[in-house]
Amino acid sequence: MNQRDDLPSVPKVATAYDERRRERRSARREFLAGAGMGFASLAFGAMLAREGVVRGAEGKSAGSVANGVPAPHFAPRAKSVIWIFLVGGMSQMESFDPKPALNQYAGKTIGETPYKDALNSPYVKKNLREVIEGLHQVHPTVYPMQVGFQKYGASGLDFSDWWKTTGEWCADDVAIVRGMWTTDNNHGAQLQFHTGRHSLEGPFPTIGSWVHWGLGSLNENLPQFVVLGTPIADCCGGVGAHGANYLGPSHNGIQLAIDPRNPLPFNTPGGDVYREEQAETLALLGRLHGLSAAEHPEDAALAARMKSYELAYRMQTAVPNLVDFNAETAATQGLYGLDQGNTRTFGQQCLAARRMVEQGVRFVQIFHGSNGGAGAWDAHSNLKSGHASLCGQIDRPIAALIRDLKQRGLLDETLVVVGTEFGRTPGAQNSNGRDHHPYGFSVMLAGGGVRRGVVHGATDELGFHAVEGRHYVTDLHATVLQQLGLDSHRLQIPGRQRLEIDFGQPIREILA
Repeated sequence: MNQRDDLPSVPKVATAYDERRRERRSARREFLAGAGMGFASLAFGAMLAREGVVRGAEGKSAGSVANGVPAPHFAPRAKSVIWIFLVGGMSQMESFDPKPALNQYAGKTIGETPYKDALNSPYVKKNLREVIEGLHQVHPTVYPMQVGFQKYGASGLDFSDWWKTTGEWCADDVAIVRGMWTTDNNHGAQLQFHTGRHSLEGPFPTIGSWVHWGLGSLNENLPQFVVLGTPIADCCGGVGAHGANYLGPSHNGIQLAIDPRNPLPFNTPGGDVYREEQAETLALLGRLHGLSAAEHPEDAALAARMKSYELAYRMQTAVPNLVDFNAETAATQGLYGLDQGNTRTFGQQCLAARRMVEQGVRFVQIFHGSNGGAGAWDAHSNLKSGHASLCGQIDRPIAALIRDLKQRGLLDETLVVVGTEFGRTPGAQNSNGRDHHPYGFSVMLAGGGVRRGVVHGATDELGFHAVEGRHYVTDLHATVLQQLGLDSHRLQIPGRQRLEIDFGQPIREILA
């Protein structure tokens, strides 16, 4: 008798083992398919219960959701936001707020002009909280405008010659708010612009994280809060400018590089790993994370990690499609300036932002001008050459973004915001520059239920103080939230007391 004839059970054991192995693989596949790589699903109910405290719609219980998506507080006018931030402090009087008096009194001191009372305004100290006392003083010698202005469109809005394309293409589609102010006269104002709190008070949730937390996902294959461009430097807030702080790490902005050749360099399994192998590895991680989540249901970092694995897997397919600009016509690529060296990088980011909101991304935050320090827009000297170059990089892409959204029927549901941390001084610094200026500056908005072709607010004749339609930065936040269907006063977490200045008030004068 053959020795193997004494072991008739061996083939059966092997077959049973193979069957169990196939069953395990099948179970994993079912897990991946049914949950969409939903490793966070084990903790999802508890997370919704915690996060839904302030998300209920009017008249509904807290935590109310529809089809898994938190309900807004009231009917929204916009679905998504594209938030463009110019790092360093763009000059208001060389962009959207012309001041002929600067040319008229150039070379004189402010005290020698009819507008010397600007120096005695209570706003000089009332709204200033210095990090280093006396570091940024008033510069008395009036510095003329460094660029010409023209009126554009039926609305007659003023744009500097450095913003000519935006003026020509979009004047009748935008709202300019000229009465913005903040309290930090150093570059911690970059953090303040995004959180509403002075840098001395530390990091707080940013406007993007509040949107993410308050509204949930429209496309589970993509991040709902995306960061494009190089974020601000550590000196000025760092990752805190797109962070969620006490809302939890799962609501942080996710930074993506717009590189069509390699869109996810750190988010692929590598060329020698099959997708099936990666799926089984992640399934095992999901089981382990699930066990940990059951033991530690309040661990926000663990929940965020589970969600990140889930999202990262799905992004491997979704993100490359977003940055495949070859899918766009040559006319569209040319519209954004992708065929020109000085506009290509920012144009790609704006085009990617449009493609993202098309796919349901809630909040796209684009940084321009980060340089590892205070930012390229920080014009203490050589303002004319510096601003001319920087505006040349962004004017056409921003105009293209607004025009493209409009022609695709997306502008009404997409709110575009162009801002910076503060303005620049009316007086000269270093003979050909302007210092930091938190007392009055401008932002531009378009779409998302914002009135078209309007100016709201004003600075004085020298561009020194916001004197009409004054708005602290959280008024801008409240405006964004309002258009998305969120009441800023209802965005609170038990145990985290917010101040009235945190909430702001919507700028109703610019809302349609």
